[in-house]
Amino acid sequence: MCKNCIQTNRRDVIKIGAAGLLTLGLGIPSASAASYAAATSLTPDDALAALKAGNARFMSDPEVCTTELAAIRKDVAPHQAPWATILACADSRVPPELIFGGLGLGELFVARNAGNLVDTATMGTIEYGQAVLGSPLIVVLAHTSCGAVAAACDVILSNATFPGSIGPMINPIIPAALAVKDEAGDFVTNAAKESAKRTASQLSAGSSLISEAASAGKVKIVSAIYDLKSGAVTYLD
Repeated sequence: MCKNCIQTNRRDVIKIGAAGLLTLGLGIPSASAASYAAATSLTPDDALAALKAGNARFMSDPEVCTTELAAIRKDVAPHQAPWATILACADSRVPPELIFGGLGLGELFVARNAGNLVDTATMGTIEYGQAVLGSPLIVVLAHTSCGAVAAACDVILSNATFPGSIGPMINPIIPAALAVKDEAGDFVTNAAKESAKRTASQLSAGSSLISEAASAGKVKIVSAIYDLKSGAVTYLD
């Protein structure tokens, strides 16, 4: 990745060592601690500003660079200190590293599933990103024309049914869709926004680790929606 593609000084973002884990008091055995880096020095607001700047860069001058990938891969192989956690949809058109400006290895801690929802595995992943790796920002990222959200809307509008595990998977979106059913504008987009906001709230309500970190100012939780056509990420909080 080209140096001019990244606004954040990598030496500030990635700090080698296990001091961050000791600070967090997680009791990681010394043999495992060597695999981790001290947490990023970025504040939650710094991390959010970096994502906003990256998305602006993606919209104005999108570029994918590879010239430094080998060096970066070697740098982060022994440890990681991501400065933002992204809960995104599995949609192939919404790769977080690209839409936030061509970010590289070791910068984002990403969990993805259809509809950007929270189940036990996803909650544990996000808790790990914050409590163990020290990520100061969590973004629940919805997007326009989301198939999972559209399916939930179809359940409401036409009592649609879906095969396999798809139906149970989209069930958590239905209350959000019902809440915005009569609002002006695109039903699917409105439902995607509402679902993302509810998921962001669920992260604090459902996790003492995250809620305590948020109360202490160690992490910020925000929701956002990505527009497939314009490339813009709009924050909903």
